[in-house]
Amino acid sequence: MIYLDNAATTRVRPEVRAALEPFLDLEYGNASSLHAAGRRARRALEDARERVAARLGGDPKEIVFTSGATESNALAIAGAAEALRSRGDHLVTSTIEHPSVLETVARLERQGWRVTRVPVNGDGLVDPGSVAAALTPKTVLVSIMTVNNEVGSLQPIAAIRKVARSVVLHTDAAQAVGKVPVDLRDVDLLTFSAHKLHGPKGVGGLWVRKGTPLAAQSVGGGQEFERRAGTENVAGIAGLAAALTLASPEEMDRVDGLREKLRAGLEGLGGVRVWGSPDRRAPHVLNVSVEGVDSEAAILALDAAGVCVSSGSACASMSMKPSHVLQAMGVPAELSKCSIRFSLSALSTEEEIDGARSIVPGILSRLRKISPVTR
Repeated sequence: MIYLDNAATTRVRPEVRAALEPFLDLEYGNASSLHAAGRRARRALEDARERVAARLGGDPKEIVFTSGATESNALAIAGAAEALRSRGDHLVTSTIEHPSVLETVARLERQGWRVTRVPVNGDGLVDPGSVAAALTPKTVLVSIMTVNNEVGSLQPIAAIRKVARSVVLHTDAAQAVGKVPVDLRDVDLLTFSAHKLHGPKGVGGLWVRKGTPLAAQSVGGGQEFERRAGTENVAGIAGLAAALTLASPEEMDRVDGLREKLRAGLEGLGGVRVWGSPDRRAPHVLNVSVEGVDSEAAILALDAAGVCVSSGSACASMSMKPSHVLQAMGVPAELSKCSIRFSLSALSTEEEIDGARSIVPGILSRLRKISPVTR
């Protein structure tokens, strides 16, 4: 298998597996229990919190562990909105956010919040000026992702911070942490996830700047500084800390070279359009449209040949609807339905990319000859 769908999820590193396994077997205590087993679990939990905070550049008390990026995004947006409701009723986000952001915002909109969804340009980038123009005296929250999960565009978060200093700024950094540098000075709330950087599924976190108003959305316990009730997933959190400790944005230089090698191999087909910014982009995502090749047919044919790719966000792939990201970028419908996302990781190898270059063009070329898209 040649796995090139790492933006959907990644393989757990052996070191991460070794870090979490003790808490599935011998050290299975509840971190809220007072007995020795519980105290050991609590020490492991707080040790992991300190390691995560150190890697992000924050304080351990600013880390709230969750079940993953989807929950973190909901907590950040709905929690900040609830806490700030007395100050205003307006939110700002972009048209290319992950569904977990867009649907949380849409739910708030149905509850009476006013929402502005700022556009992006043809490279999938938000103009900080558009954010500035959207702000009103009633704006309390801006949520703009750091790296887009479908096309890899790297948003100008620092510039957005400069125009949005008077509001709470949240960023979904699930595709950024461990891959590109992130600066906590630019935001108030930051989402991260373990399984995007070779950690286990079902665990993630939200960094909350000290003093940022945030109302708990999960209640019924005092865990996570009373911001997220529920028994902590100590094993998963230990795995998250190990994965983040091992992650290296510097290693992504090698990944970027592999991405470019794959791009060059695909462009030999002709009729290949690469989406996303050529300059401001994450190193691990390559989204292309191959003219005359339906993306669903391509995904299935490549899967049969042992190559795993996707057409965009794994969270929305079952619907097979046109990509809202490509639509927002102004990509014509006939090209949007031909898009394929290849995504790499720190564990991607030269051999995998060479294998993909030898397999993928031939399959796509054959599909182009028989596809109804070309008729």
